[in-house]
Amino acid sequence: MLNSEWQERKRPARLERRYNFDNFDSLRDFLDAAADLSETESYYPDMGFGRDYVNIIIHAEEGADSVSAAQRDFATKLDALYPADMARAA
Repeated sequence: MLNSEWQERKRPARLERRYNFDNFDSLRDFLDAAADLSETESYYPDMGFGRDYVNIIIHAEEGADSVSAAQRDFATKLDALYPADMARAA
């Protein structure tokens, strides 16, 4: 199930989410795990990050009106990587 923190946008179709972290070490651990997930799934979303956050955008495939079930599943897997104590604080 997709976390309610994800926002779906229609033009262009995409999912967006910001993850916040207490420190850079926690962020780096998340980014490393997200990179492993991307390699496993062969899917690489847009990511932009600062010292204590990462913004992720999952774009719909070209020509599609919405994100696919596989892309929603990828977002759910990213949520599972986010530390539970951070999710409660967000």
